Amino acid sequence: MSILNILNFPDPRLRIKAKPVEIFGDALRSLIDDMFETMYAAPGVGLAATQVDIHKRLLVADVSEDQDAPHAFVNPRIVARDGVSVHDEGCLSFPGIYEQVERAGQVTIEAQDRNGNSFTLEAEGLMAVCVQHEIDHLNGKLFVDYISELKRGRIRKKMLKLQRQAS
Repeated sequence: MSILNILNFPDPRLRIKAKPVEIFGDALRSLIDDMFETMYAAPGVGLAATQVDIHKRLLVADVSEDQDAPHAFVNPRIVARDGVSVHDEGCLSFPGIYEQVERAGQVTIEAQDRNGNSFTLEAEGLMAVCVQHEIDHLNGKLFVDYISELKRGRIRKKMLKLQRQAS
């Protein structure tokens, strides 16, 4: 397993819409394992393939405190939403940035697992927020798209400054 490079905003590759996964095999399972290792090392609770510059409909999530409840979602889609929830959201592509975002409080997700088997998951709380956030990544949408243009501009400036300092 290896740790993958996470793209940081405002990298334009974060806006690329992911394509469906069509081939299930060792390469996909290896990518999923690498994504989990990357997410845990960051540390984070969710990671979309788009964030590691792989534009396939794949995300991983683990919202457990002990990092012992990993979930891989291949070709995920939200088929039902209910309620409203507002949470402080962060993102591995926006290190140190948190903003309040309104999302559905409960979602039903249909996806495939690492072997191509279909499943349905009913999620609420942090898992619902996480899956919505990561599916947005797969659609080229970022959590800052839910906040004001003024705040988004401030975050862009801060991220560009961090990139310059890292160079």
